[in-house]
Amino acid sequence: MSDRPVGVFDSGLGGASVLREALIRLPFENYVYYGDNGNVPYGDKSEYEITKLAFECAYFLIGKGVKTMLIACNTATSAAIRAIREKLDIPVVSMEPAIKPACSEPGDGKILMMATAATTRLSRYQALKARMPDPGRVIDIPCPGLVDRIETGVFEDDAFDDLLYRFLSPYHGQKIDSIVLGCTHYVFIKNAISRYAALHFEGKPRLVDGNAATVRQLERVLVSNGLNNSAGKASVDFFTSGDADRLRPLFFSLLNRA
Repeated sequence: MSDRPVGVFDSGLGGASVLREALIRLPFENYVYYGDNGNVPYGDKSEYEITKLAFECAYFLIGKGVKTMLIACNTATSAAIRAIREKLDIPVVSMEPAIKPACSEPGDGKILMMATAATTRLSRYQALKARMPDPGRVIDIPCPGLVDRIETGVFEDDAFDDLLYRFLSPYHGQKIDSIVLGCTHYVFIKNAISRYAALHFEGKPRLVDGNAATVRQLERVLVSNGLNNSAGKASVDFFTSGDADRLRPLFFSLLNRA
């Protein structure tokens, strides 16, 4: 047992969607969250830059005395998870785009994997896709600009049609079985993506994300290492490299967003 907090970091506010799952499933843990909003988005950066920033986030959380760490960012995981695990002496849980559950569902339509440009090009994700039963069924959709808009606090269902058209219009009229939300930010605009998909794709695409599975893995890691807490109160301390006065109320509103 350990009453030290769980550390969570992301390139910005997207990791709040994962932390929200953790607060529900692991309500007796306490949490420290670090959003690297001063450097968001990671998706347009090089692997070297992303790795450097991810280490800065990780060491910030180490300085806060965390007992384990959750990288709530698919892009940071793709670039840096191996190096971070080699350097840190605490357990590190990571994210990856949820193409495995999407591919496990029967169907003859395509699977659209929406993510940052960096996630789609990095070798860790490409190796994951290559292990799928039919990799050709998965279409990678880099989505530059989505994270930037979400970070401003825009979430209305019709506020993303221009960007979604830019990314998804080549697949209008096609049968799409699933849309994988390969960035934790995108979970906050599920309704916008569902609305757009219903208007433009054949079938009823499922939206799939890896948040719940990642939190289940966090729980397993805590228990197996004897680090779980039975007396915490789901407290959350928020830190950011950006404008804390502006971002703090937005962050906590996202934790309560349905």
